[in-house]
Order: sequence, then C-alpha cells, then structure tokens
Amino acid sequence: MGFIDNLMGNASEVDLDKLESEMEDILTEGEEVDSGYNVFRDLFLFTNKRLILVDKQGMTGKKVEYHSIPYRSITHFSVETAGTFDMESELRIWLSGTPEPVMKQFKKGNNIADVHRALASYTL
Repeated sequence: MGFIDNLMGNASEVDLDKLESEMEDILTEGEEVDSGYNVFRDLFLFTNKRLILVDKQGMTGKKVEYHSIPYRSITHFSVETAGTFDMESELRIWLSGTPEPVMKQFKKGNNIADVHRALASYTL
C-alpha cells in the first residue's frame, strides 16, 4: 500500500536505517535521524539537530534539493486540513528572517497529522 499512499500524497513513515545510510553524506557528526516521512517523492527528515526537506525534481528524480532548517529558526507553523471539497492539505513553516513560509502540500488524507506531530515535538 506504500506506493499507492505515496501517489495519493499521504505521508508514510520511512525505515530509519535505510534513511541514515542514504543521508550519511549530508548528516553532520553526531547527527542522528529520528524519523522520516515520505510524501510521493519528497521527504521530511527529522534529525536530532534540524529538519531536512528533500525535494526530488524532474522526471527521474535524480535532481535533488536539500532544504536544511535548524529547529531554532522555526518561528511558527500551521496545518490546513482538507475539507469536504478540498483535495489538498497544506503545511506552512515560517522561518526567522523570511517573510514567506516554506509550504508543502499533501493530498487529501489524515496523515499530515503525523508530520505535524513530529514538527511540534521538535519545536515546542
């Protein structure tokens, strides 16, 4: 069901051992992966030091943008859930020194709550 959930935009938790080996080039010394969530090809990676947003781009997904966000720079965040006629939920993260939030969309489903809960546990 993982592939179908990803196509629908539902966040699914990722295997931590696999994540650590895939991300070892960008993790700092002493940094550990605590949890990760896949949303289609994108990834929300929560470490003991920062949030890393992995944005795979293009048809093949070989071009990848890593957006590193120290938890201390997150000023606030919001979640807008999908309604009856809405097809998407939105997560917005405001960072100190930037007027516009980082915004990620999720297809209709309640799994945005897992990402919201993880984000809250690291920033509050």
